[in-house]
Amino acid sequence: MFNSISGIITAKLPKQIFIENNGIEWDICVPDSNLDMLPSVGSEAKVYTWLQHTEQAMNLFGFASNTERSLFLDLLKVDGVGPKGAVKIMSSASSSQLLQILENGDVGLLEKIPGVGKKTAGKMLLALKGKLSIQEESVVKVTNNVPFADVITSLVNMGYDKKSVEIKIAQIVEELNSDSSFNTKSQKDKEDILFRKAIMELA
Repeated sequence: MFNSISGIITAKLPKQIFIENNGIEWDICVPDSNLDMLPSVGSEAKVYTWLQHTEQAMNLFGFASNTERSLFLDLLKVDGVGPKGAVKIMSSASSSQLLQILENGDVGLLEKIPGVGKKTAGKMLLALKGKLSIQEESVVKVTNNVPFADVITSLVNMGYDKKSVEIKIAQIVEELNSDSSFNTKSQKDKEDILFRKAIMELA
């Protein structure tokens, strides 16, 4: 099965995105929190996917990064949380918020997330506390990485929102790390590539 879809974003709706690739327009269910991480309509984007195939239908779910998809798959391990329920949870809380709440074992905060009642909150803690596929530092790794922090600072000084910049840089770095040619470049060249790509995608 496919791992991701790249193409032009043709529409962004609540929990939904349309992306066109080689004449095919894909209808993908995406958490609202991930919509903000993806480029604007008319821009090219890469969406990491997961396919749900049942007797009744086939539903495609998409995420702005592999990290976001990993969290989604972790949520599916919780008894009673299906794909649409996981999307609803991720739409109401960012990855970093969910990770912090789960690691702190804060049942009260979990219960306040739409789609999560007292029973489900207990199941989430039992299934995920200390067992997440990703750790919080993986979500904020770029902001804590001093060399790339300079790129973030430069973009923020140009007037871009700091949170949006951090999310976008993290997404771009994750994409580029899979490119062997990027990893062989000097730190300055990496920063230049990140800066130029971020400018284009944040516009």
